[in-house]
Amino acid sequence: MHEILSALPSGSKVLDLGSGSGSFAAEQLDLAVVRADLLPPEKRYDKFVVCRASELPFAEQTFPAIVLNHSLEHFENLGDALSELARVLTRSGQLYVAVHDRFSFTDRLYRWLSRGGGHINGFCDAIAIQQTISTATGLRHAGTRVLCTSLSFLNRRNLPSRPPGKLLLFGNGQEGVLRTLTLVLRCLDRFFGWRTSVYGWAFYFGEGLMPDLATWSNVCVRCGSGHPSSLLRMTGRVTSRYILPSVYDCPKCGARNFFTEDSSLLHLY
Repeated sequence: MHEILSALPSGSKVLDLGSGSGSFAAEQLDLAVVRADLLPPEKRYDKFVVCRASELPFAEQTFPAIVLNHSLEHFENLGDALSELARVLTRSGQLYVAVHDRFSFTDRLYRWLSRGGGHINGFCDAIAIQQTISTATGLRHAGTRVLCTSLSFLNRRNLPSRPPGKLLLFGNGQEGVLRTLTLVLRCLDRFFGWRTSVYGWAFYFGEGLMPDLATWSNVCVRCGSGHPSSLLRMTGRVTSRYILPSVYDCPKCGARNFFTEDSSLLHLY
């Protein structure tokens, strides 16, 4: 989504829809970000609006950019919600949408662990999704990126004080266990041609967009941020350990992760 946000003029309005407490760090951007969701987060925000996606309380052509980061699967009345997006987005606006693949190992695990996870809409065909959104909004599809998992939703640091008992099957959410499990998934995909590392897609819509569509296999087990392997090497964050797997420290949160070359998972693209 940062390809869209970083290119906006200073002070531009951005709608972060279905965001909860926020799907990106607005403090680092000189933008007027409005968060919106069905329920307000525990932490108060000056620009938070409680509403339904199918009944947005904004005037036509209010936002030059809208972000839906793993929220589309939670929307009731999906058709009405997409129509509302088209209404409040400016004519030259841009849209970022990230969704889970319902048939992926990660999404199945997430829904099993969280008793459905609140997913109302199930997505399994990237082409069908982008066509549906383009038709409903009139926006040009600028590209699709495959998203890899890090199992960060299992991390104890990201869970309530009393995590579900099922978490014991995954080392009770300890980062060391999640690091190893994530590496195992990458290895299975590399050697057997599977897609256990995949959890969904990111779609870019709008004119003038030329997003980086490469799949990033290095996704942090704590904060969920993805980073290209070439950048991690170039910035000296990768530590080689002879016969042991290489590791890197996440540039965003500092968590230790196992390192993989993006080129080793080219079949996921």
